[in-house]
Amino acid sequence: MISKLALTAVRGFFMGAADIVPGVSGGTVALVFGIYEQLLDNVRRGARALGSLLRLDGAGFVSHLRSVEWSFLLPLLTGIGMALLALSAVIERLLRDRPEEMAGLFLGLVLGSVVVAWRLLHSTTAADVTAMAAVAAATFVLLGFQSGPVADPSLPVYFGAAAIAICAMILPGISGSFLLLMMGMYATVLSAVHDRDLVVIAVFGLGATVGLALFSSALGYLLDHHHDPVIGALIGLMIGSIRVLWPWPNGVGIISEEAGESISGTTLDLPTAENWLWPTVFAVAAFVVVAVVGRLAPSIDNPLAETAEATA
Repeated sequence: MISKLALTAVRGFFMGAADIVPGVSGGTVALVFGIYEQLLDNVRRGARALGSLLRLDGAGFVSHLRSVEWSFLLPLLTGIGMALLALSAVIERLLRDRPEEMAGLFLGLVLGSVVVAWRLLHSTTAADVTAMAAVAAATFVLLGFQSGPVADPSLPVYFGAAAIAICAMILPGISGSFLLLMMGMYATVLSAVHDRDLVVIAVFGLGATVGLALFSSALGYLLDHHHDPVIGALIGLMIGSIRVLWPWPNGVGIISEEAGESISGTTLDLPTAENWLWPTVFAVAAFVVVAVVGRLAPSIDNPLAETAEATA
């Protein structure tokens, strides 16, 4: 049992590490480790519990809450939290000092994830490929836009920004921090956290909870009823996110804590003879590792599956 919990915590640790990087989502790592749909299913169960609570349905709330696989979710969240605490400063320093190499590393991770996700498709039709290409193109274009910092946002703006950004938690490809940056809300949210503005933090947390509950339910429904088109759209999302992971000229850039300073990671250029080698090496190495892990992941012990069997 301890080994299963530790394995889940390690998965969460890698998810948390990915969440720190602008342009990379923990959902991408969940996909690589073969726990993406498992994670989404548990979030949906939590969303149903929240819905029951809002309807004052105490019995339904308890029932849905008990259906959550806490032996999976709690170690995963613990691992995510440990990564955020332990690696934030390290990864941000590497992004600042070695931006192109780090971008190459995460570019390889995402491209490898595309291969892993492709294996989840039951079949591929011309319509699916067309939709995939359309999502990739739309994502690529949209990630080139960035809003200027929002000055003194109202509480409903914090709520809406949180509801949108939290969707990146379960969307492979892009990170919530980058979505906040695109909306011009990153610096103001970070400032509220640093200043311990409890009202703003509470409203932001409520928006994130509502957004995650609604989006996870919608995404789960779509996966249940339109599996291949949805997986195709997620693949397109990851391909489009290359916009913010292309190593040249500036890597993924740095999300600044200063309200007036912008990220420099959406411009695109070709590598030069001096700077092509190491980003390419890191990208290829990450691609190979992810492809291998994605191939082996289904054979690794799955705590949710075994728990379900035990309770059946």
